[in-house]
Amino acid sequence: MPLRRVTPKVLTQSLRSLERDGLVARTVHAGASAHVEYELTPVGRSMLEPIAVACAWVAQHWDELLDARESYDNGTATR
Repeated sequence: MPLRRVTPKVLTQSLRSLERDGLVARTVHAGASAHVEYELTPVGRSMLEPIAVACAWVAQHWDELLDARESYDNGTATR
């Protein structure tokens, strides 16, 4: 589970920030099992394609990125 290290407080803050920016909509369901649901808004959904392109770029260049990070951490990066 990718979010296992995210605390509920930080997750709530992040979701509220995304709601404020208009990227997600929050719906509160009252009742015996009260809960909150979040969903992408049309603006949020419009980001899916650009994010997919960015993810594909990262996948294509992952080894180069790791090499650059290792080089930087070892003090051998060109600065």
